[in-house]
Parts: sequence; C-alpha cells; structure tokens
Amino acid sequence: SSERPRMWSIRWFPQYACAPSKARPTLAELHNDHDDEMDATTHLLGGGVQDLSGPARVNSVTSFDTEAGAAAVVPPVVVKFGWVKGVLVRCLLNIWGVMLFLRLSWVVGQAGIGQAILVILLATVVTVITTLSMSAICTNGEVRGGGAYYLISRSLGPEFGGSIGIVFSMANAVAVALYVVGFAETVRDILKDNDSLFLSETWVVRVVGLITVCLLLAIALIGMTWEARAQSILLCLLLIAIVNFIVGSIIGPKNDTERLQGFVGYNGSVHNTNFGSDYRGETFFSVFAIFFPAATGILAGANISGDLKEPQKAIPKGTLTAIVLSSILYIAMAWMVGASVVRDAPGAINSTLILVNETCPVGGCEFGLLNTFQNMEIVSGYKWLITAGIFSATLSSALASLVGAPKVFQAVCKDRLFPYIHVFAKGSGASGTEPHRGYFLTFAIAIGFIMIGDLNAIAPIISNFFLLSYALINFSCFNASFANSPGWRPAFKYYNMFLALLGSLLCLGIMFVINWWQALITLALVAFLFKYIDYKKPKVNWGSSGQALTYSNALRFCAKLDTTDDHVKNYRPQILVLSGLPGDRPDLTWFAHCITKDVSMMICGNVLQGAESFQSRQVQRERNNRWLSANKIKAFHRVVVYNDFREGAVSLMQSSGLGKMRPNILLLGYKSDWLGCLGTPELQNYANVLHDAFDLSYAVAILRLPSSGFYREQREGDLSGMDDADGVGKRLAMATETSSIENIPSAVSFKREG
Repeated sequence: SSERPRMWSIRWFPQYACAPSKARPTLAELHNDHDDEMDATTHLLGGGVQDLSGPARVNSVTSFDTEAGAAAVVPPVVVKFGWVKGVLVRCLLNIWGVMLFLRLSWVVGQAGIGQAILVILLATVVTVITTLSMSAICTNGEVRGGGAYYLISRSLGPEFGGSIGIVFSMANAVAVALYVVGFAETVRDILKDNDSLFLSETWVVRVVGLITVCLLLAIALIGMTWEARAQSILLCLLLIAIVNFIVGSIIGPKNDTERLQGFVGYNGSVHNTNFGSDYRGETFFSVFAIFFPAATGILAGANISGDLKEPQKAIPKGTLTAIVLSSILYIAMAWMVGASVVRDAPGAINSTLILVNETCPVGGCEFGLLNTFQNMEIVSGYKWLITAGIFSATLSSALASLVGAPKVFQAVCKDRLFPYIHVFAKGSGASGTEPHRGYFLTFAIAIGFIMIGDLNAIAPIISNFFLLSYALINFSCFNASFANSPGWRPAFKYYNMFLALLGSLLCLGIMFVINWWQALITLALVAFLFKYIDYKKPKVNWGSSGQALTYSNALRFCAKLDTTDDHVKNYRPQILVLSGLPGDRPDLTWFAHCITKDVSMMICGNVLQGAESFQSRQVQRERNNRWLSANKIKAFHRVVVYNDFREGAVSLMQSSGLGKMRPNILLLGYKSDWLGCLGTPELQNYANVLHDAFDLSYAVAILRLPSSGFYREQREGDLSGMDDADGVGKRLAMATETSSIENIPSAVSFKREG
C-alpha cells in the first residue's frame, strides 16, 4: 500500500534523537498511552523538540539532561593496556619464571632429556586446550574484570564460578609465595657462596622472602602504571639472561672449576647418558607437579581483563603467542642443559670429573643436574646476568600474581556470593578501582606460605588449584557448546567442544595422578563452596550455559513424553488451581500442593478483570513466585486478563501446559454466597466454568472450608507452623465435621483503586 503511515503510529522518543548512543527504549516507554503519543507528535510538528506531557516523558528528558550535565565532569583517567603489554608480556614473565632458571635443570636430571620434553609438551597440551576454550568464552561477549572467575561464573553460573573464584584467588596468592621463595633461594645461595649466611638456610629464605614481599606490596599499591613499567624492565633483564645462557652453552666451560661443577660443554656421551631418566625419590608425575606452575602463567593476562582495551582480542592473541614462544624456549633450554651438564659432579679441586652416575654415590656430589639448582648460572657466559634474570623472573611473576589475585577476589566480592567479604569489593586509588584491601589480604596469605621456606613443597599445592581451574574453564566451553544456546556465538572459531571436554578430563586425571589425597581435598573444598552457594541461591542471572542446557533438556524430554502412550500406572494428578493470588487463598493452594506433592504439575491460575498494565502484571507475577518459593511449593503461576471471568477461566484451561504436561484437574473454591446472587451473571459464570471444564475433559474438584477462620490475618500468625501436609489434613478434617462453610469468593482478582 502506498498510503502514508499516520504520525501517531511511529514511536518517537526525543531523548534518543538527541543522544543516539543511549540504550534502546524500555517497555514502560513503549507502552505509553496513545494520548501521550499524540501530544508528542503535536509538539514535534510545532517545530523542534519540546518538553512532552506525561510524567514518564518528563522523567526521560530530565534524565537525559542530568546525564548530559554529568558528562561535563571529567572522569578519572583509567590505564588500559593492549595485547602486548597487557597479555603477552605478563604471560611470558609468569611462564619464564622461577621454574626456568631454578628447576628446569633439576627436571632434566630426574626425567632425562626425553621425558623432560614430554613433561613440557604435556603442560603445553593442557595450556593450549585451555587457552582455546578460554578464547572461545571471552570472545562470546563482554569480558570484565575477574579473569578466570568471570569466564567461569558467567558461563557455568554462580555456583561453579563462586567456588572456583575463591580457589583461584587462593592459588594466585600462594603463587606469590612460590616466586618469592624462589627469589629468596637464589639470595641464600649467593650468601652461602660468600660465607655470609647470618641464619640457618631455611630462616634466610624466610627473612629474605618477607622483606621482598613487602617491597612488592609497595609497588602494587603505587598503581598499575608503575607496575606495568616495572614489568617491562624485568622482561628486558629476563631476555638478556636467556641470551646469556644460550651464548654460554655454546662457548663451553671457561675454566676447570666449571668442569668440576659438571658443565662440560656439548658432549655426545653426556647427551646420551642424560637422555634417559634417573628418578631419585621422584616419579614422572611428581616431577610434572613441581614443573607445572611454570604453565600457570597463561592466565596472567586474563586476570586483569578489566584493565585491557579489547580483552576479546587481546586475551587469545597474547596468550597463544606466549605459549608458543615459551614452549619452544623451554624445550630448547632443556636440551641445551641436558647435553652440556652431567647429573653428578664433585665440584672440588683435584677431583676427577664424573660422567657415569653410578660411580658417584648419592649425596657425595654437590654439583650436577641433580644436586644443585644453580646450573643455569654455571653454564652462562656471565653469572651475574643469570642472577639478574632469576631476580627478574621471580619478582615479575610474584608481582603479576600479587596484582592478579586481589582483582579476581574483588570480582567475587562485588557479586556478593559469600557473606562478610563484600568489604574487599571496594576500590580505591587514582582510578577508584584498585583493590588495595585485597592486596593486603594476598600479602598476609603469601607470608603464611613463605614461612614454609621450601619451593618444592609449595609447587604441588599450586598445581592442584590451577589444574582444577583449567578443568572448569574447559568444561565451561564444552557445556556452553553442548547446550547449543543461541547466545553461544564466539568470534574465536578454533575450538572444539569434545577437545575441551578432553582437556577437562585430562586436568582432573593429572590432579589425581600427582597426589590423589590433595586432589580430593581440593575437590571437597570446591564442592563445599558449590553447595553453599546453591543453598543460598543468590539473586543473580548471568545467562549461564546451565540455564540453556536445562531448557534444552526440558524441551527434549517434553517432546519425547508427547510421543509416549499414557498408562494408568503412570497417571499423575496435574492440577489447575483457580487460586487468584496464591497468597490470598493459601488453603486452596496448600490443598493442591498436598495432592501434587512436588512430583506432579501444579498451576495457580489468576483471572484479572479489566485493563491491567504490563508493569502491574509483572509485579504480581514476581510477588506470587516469591510467595510460592518462600512456602516451598513447586508450582507455576499464570495470569490472564479478560473482561469476563468465564472467558479467562476457559483461556487458562485451554492454554495451560505443553504436550502431555497439561492439567487434567480443575480445582476451585466453593461459592458459598450462591444464595445471595441467584440469577446474576456472576453465579451463571461460575456454573458455566464447571460445564466448560467437563467439556474440555477436565476433572473438577471444589474445596469447601469451615467458616471458623483461616482468613488472611489469621493465617499470618496462627498458621505459621502448619506448613506441611499434616496441617492441611487437619484443616480438611475440620471441614468434614461441620456443615458451616467459608465465604470463599470466586477465583477472580478485581482491580482495586489505588
């Protein structure tokens, strides 16, 4: 049709014309009266946009004016990082951490070159699969602060997200202690070489660790800008140290002292001897447990997702690049140290170099791959550069964990999933978002684990926590894909749901192989936190994949049930209760609940007569659902709006349910005032509803109660303890012993004034 549309058929909102960036109109605005639209049109045709009549319109314009005024206030400057400085640098500094310089040579000594490469590749497989899953999740929508917690909670829901958020925050806090202890061990060895130990070796590690973590806390409190500058400087030192090691391994030993300490240069005999394993008190997976914290750095960028410019692009790009570079470097350095350093060496002057392990008694040699953690320093061209590299690797990793752990914990606290921890949600600093309180909490946890003073004892604890986090990230990706939700459309396409499931099972399997009782304790902790959140049921709705999977399963089973023939043994009473507001007729609602017993369907129907706004229906629906939930009644609530009660009741009977999940019994209250309304349309409608129910193949039940009470004001006090089937049974027994009847009005909720 070429007819021009009428002006009042076009929805026009002046505030959106003035500000195109504002959000779409609300339902309240879309449901404004026709008169308001005509007034708006009149003003617009009169020239320009003027103040429109109606409180809703005035409020909208006023709101816009207020926002425009507020926009004039200059917001605080918030530092945002790109994928290189925000993700790649942080991941590399964490992956090239304490394990690279202090434990890689020990891993090669225990597992041999061949199995050491397998250890590295196994860690790489776990991290690559996890990164693919993480990339799919973080490119599916907006990513805010919280890192792994945000990804898991928004995908699997608050139960999984809250439990793993606490565990992951704890893991990062313990990681601070791991890296600081690695730094302190290097300082201890330097003091030991110079005969300058002022305490026992363990206490030197503890004291140096405490001083170091205090300095790191001061850097973190200064702000993200200074922390990022410190990371860049530390990365430069780390790269110089790595180049120094590679050059030193090519040059070979520079004097006899280095040869006696086990560094013989590239040697075919040494390579062949060190290629096989020589486990001494360790196994493949115990060595893997000590090495795996090197692979926990892949979440360093995701942990500060709220401080990234484009987290959807930065996290996949930066993390995958870091994994590829670090894996190549670890394999290369493992081969270099394994081909140039023997497992056991005396280190003393006038001693014969040992190339065959069996001729050197265990504990009789102080140097070699298995006897010292300073082999990287011995191989290097300039030892002090390796020392600087160790310092930069350990301090940068500790600083990244010290910054990441409070940010994850702050995100958990902001969601208020747990009591008494919301105080840590408050931000401060120049941007107003820095979790200074969380810094001090992480500082306290780190001090507790620093007092252990042994890096090999701390590493397996972190491995368990991070493996569980990786397992849940992979399961989140699998669950979201399996649910086939329309909202699951990640921009990152290089993932596979079954590969994600394999990664999840692989992480859980490695946890139990490493240490089964630690894995059980970790899972028990997560299960406890999960059940707590599930019991409390926080009022959050993040559109999790669990919701999508529930819908998918319900639809599939409902369709399957519809194709199955009925049988008398499986008969269930499915009741449509004309209760009006369930809280206004609790006896009627409780009686139906006594029959269904939470194992059959129950629908509370409400017929509203007259015009009702969308908002009022929504408020009633929410209030009724709260009442049903508070009284632990599993029932649905349906509201229809009709001018006639009979039409509304027929509509409920015809449209309620889906497939075989449809009511087969109509329950309503006895109309005790029928004598007073003889010949009226009200009584005729009531009787006709009963006939309509029979015509629609419904069974009909009418509840008649005594006149002795159970009014609403009585129920609030006297019936507070009668919330079970026995209480309902007592009331029904009372009804059979008396001929009196309660004046129960028909199941109609009239619209009241005010």
